[in-house]
Amino acid sequence: MLEGLAALGSDPTAWIALATLVAMEVVLGIDNLIFISVLTNKLPDHQRENARRIGIGLALGMRLLLLASIAWIVQLTAPVFTVFGQDLSWRDIILISGGLFLVWKATKEIHHNIDPTPNDDMFDARAGIGFTAAISQIILLDLVFSLDSIITAVGMTDNIAIMVIAVVVAVTAMLVAATPLANFIERNPTVVMLALSFLLLIGTTLIAEGFGAHVPKGYVYAAMAFSAGVEILNILARRRARRRQAQT
Repeated sequence: MLEGLAALGSDPTAWIALATLVAMEVVLGIDNLIFISVLTNKLPDHQRENARRIGIGLALGMRLLLLASIAWIVQLTAPVFTVFGQDLSWRDIILISGGLFLVWKATKEIHHNIDPTPNDDMFDARAGIGFTAAISQIILLDLVFSLDSIITAVGMTDNIAIMVIAVVVAVTAMLVAATPLANFIERNPTVVMLALSFLLLIGTTLIAEGFGAHVPKGYVYAAMAFSAGVEILNILARRRARRRQAQT
């Protein structure tokens, strides 16, 4: 670790690697952040902030714990059995499980939002969701996203100090952005549906990657950024229309 910090101070390429990895970890953290924001908005107002802090704190803890177990992480990518000719590792199984959970969760939330006669269930806004249940679901997805994040970091550099700094910076950015993002999603109902569609897309991508299909993350995040940009334009247009109506 100390040798890694010393190399960071004297090697310009190490700084380039750090900047690249920080950017990558921040982007990968968006998935985690969207899920935490959508889920914690189901909690009572006085519990939301604590749930976000706990969820993001757990994300940091898991990432650092996985970094301390690099040898174990490498073993997770080794095939353990074959299904229909497809080799699956423990990493693949975790990604597929997390992806299926995200698809199920997003589908249920979308169904609840568009159902004209919603029934009381764990997703019902009136019944809310328990604090313990929310934290449990956050832990499950934290594990999936943390594993994906650390394996990406291991593939980009072998300098543990760079990985630790990148992870801490990325999770700090998540902590700063969590509440503003959650509040923005809650204030704009159409953004809720957009965020749920992102979770559906992310879940499908995790399942595909678990089964060995390479899905370039750049395409996925570019599509998400484009959709978010269109939605921002719609929000601005609606606000402008409301101002015109107020003036008349």
